[in-house]
Amino acid sequence: MNQRNSALFSQIIATGLLIVFFSACKSRQYSRNNKKIEKSATKSNPDFKSRTTVTYIEDFKGVAVEEMNKYGIPASITLAQGIIESGSGNSSLARFANNHFGIKCTSDWKGKGYYKDDDKKDDCFRVYKDARESYRDHSEFLKRKRYSALFELDKNDYKNWAFGLKAAGYATNPKYPDMLINIIDKYKLYQYDQPETETEKLNREDKVFTEINANIPQEKKKFTPVETPPSKQVLKTPDTLKISATVVNNDIPPAPVYVPSSRAGSAVKAGVTQGDSTPVTAPATSPVLTATLPMPADKTYTVQKGDTLYNISKRFNVAVDEIKVLNSLSDAAIKIGQKLVLAK
Repeated sequence: MNQRNSALFSQIIATGLLIVFFSACKSRQYSRNNKKIEKSATKSNPDFKSRTTVTYIEDFKGVAVEEMNKYGIPASITLAQGIIESGSGNSSLARFANNHFGIKCTSDWKGKGYYKDDDKKDDCFRVYKDARESYRDHSEFLKRKRYSALFELDKNDYKNWAFGLKAAGYATNPKYPDMLINIIDKYKLYQYDQPETETEKLNREDKVFTEINANIPQEKKKFTPVETPPSKQVLKTPDTLKISATVVNNDIPPAPVYVPSSRAGSAVKAGVTQGDSTPVTAPATSPVLTATLPMPADKTYTVQKGDTLYNISKRFNVAVDEIKVLNSLSDAAIKIGQKLVLAK
């Protein structure tokens, strides 16, 4: 081996040793933080008991309903996602970090970080002070242009929310919508979803779309995962339950954002813009996640489980207001088994 090759070989060896050294230092840092924070978590909840799915639902249905009423995300969807992501609250991420939805650290996250292997080794996940904070952050996570079309759905339209989340890139598992719907149906989580009047829906949409548009310039900072949060406080502990179904795919291009079509003109006039300074515009019609079906021969439809007036109107291409007039409905509330007239 000549002198040049010998020097190159020595350099490669030295570089490899440095990588091993720094990796070992990082692992020791994680271990020290692990012991400190795990001890604190155990001290604050010394009587931790594993939950069943039923007890998980009982514990968190209240906060799921609160988030639904504030932002319009069906409580059934939030609960089903929490059940899948956290293993009904029994994963290490939920137990030690109070993280029920697998949300990772970003550059604007000022809290602690919890490290476990996920998409890559030692991914950084957010640590919350309690589960309620995790549920609130889940709502904030969805308030972005990628998921904007979903907020035009009725807040009890869990089936279209399930398929819409997959279409917008929330999960890579092709069976994710079925997983959510199966859990919702099995545990009757739809009972926690609540209808809203047209006025309530319009007011809610106004609020949410204003917040989504305000978030657009900061989306990269708010939603792109980073290796270490600014706080430098980390926790590493082995995961007790590997959930791979709901992996957030950050490589999928975001869906276009728009305000509800009924207020598109006023939004553009107000100068609402996307991150590239292009005015936000509305589609000619509201987003339709349900295929249009031919009108039944008797021009009626019997309400099924999971139906809403909104998705029925889109399914048969009949305006919501027209269905309400034909059936003397004062609001959008309907019930299973109710026969609706769809046309004269």
